[in-house]
Amino acid sequence: MLPQRVFIHEVAPRDGFQMEARFIPTDRKIAFINLLARTGLTKIEATSFSSAKAIPALADAREVMEGVSRVPGVEYAVLVPNVRGCERALAQHVDEINLVMSASDSHGRANLRMTPEESLVHLPEMVALASSHAAVNVSISTAFGCPFEGPVPERRLFDLIGRVLELGVVRITLCDTTGMANPLQVERIFLTAQANWPAVRFTAHFHNTRGMGLANAFAALRAGIVHFDASLGGLGGCPFAPGASGNICTEDLVHMFGAMAIETGVDLPSLLGAAANLPELVGHDVPGQVLKAGASTRRYPAPLQLRCG
Repeated sequence: MLPQRVFIHEVAPRDGFQMEARFIPTDRKIAFINLLARTGLTKIEATSFSSAKAIPALADAREVMEGVSRVPGVEYAVLVPNVRGCERALAQHVDEINLVMSASDSHGRANLRMTPEESLVHLPEMVALASSHAAVNVSISTAFGCPFEGPVPERRLFDLIGRVLELGVVRITLCDTTGMANPLQVERIFLTAQANWPAVRFTAHFHNTRGMGLANAFAALRAGIVHFDASLGGLGGCPFAPGASGNICTEDLVHMFGAMAIETGVDLPSLLGAAANLPELVGHDVPGQVLKAGASTRRYPAPLQLRCG
């Protein structure tokens, strides 16, 4: 039986904006996050406290977090890559610290300059620093495949999950960083993960690089996953993973769940209203489909019947 309630985590202000060539002004980022917070989303990843040199698009992380209006019931999360970033984020009283590591050596070196094993050496200090002030989530990139190395052995992935959980973390996100996952793989991995660690809150994070994002989300749902990352308009990617394109689109995901009578708590018209502002905000079209076509409940006037006399 499929879950009847799911929770949507919006990542466009971080995963989406970090890829944009045009710097989005701080006040517009704040307004965008405030608009998203009023749609019924349960969590918003607002920014990343990374090096301004590495991610210049998010160099205003402190100002963004100081400026947003906190809506009760919404978790405000931020991604941090290191201890210094963690300290800066905690000073802004964020609700969740999202730590990141890779499942593959090559992507870990490209993204963090660390292999997974080296990340596990640094994670304990950040977990200890953050855990008394905020929830801690660990995102494992390339969990379903690496653009440099190809398939990631599932045995290695499960070993990394177990070692992260030994640190006291109870939130894990498995990320399909470059859209290499397929539905059978997704269902198998999440079923195994939940069978091994039933108390852990697993989140599914998919990219739509090869057009399988929503299919993979449905596979995760079949496996019992109820927490999903998504990005408004389908924005997103990874600057350190060749070929990565946008995340699964939030409004398309919400629409799919709604069409299946699965509750998200998100108001789709409000979400579409926010998505309609994106092309002007980022300076280009976005790949979301429901904004263009309308919801499946949309009805059109029947065509007139023309008869030849």
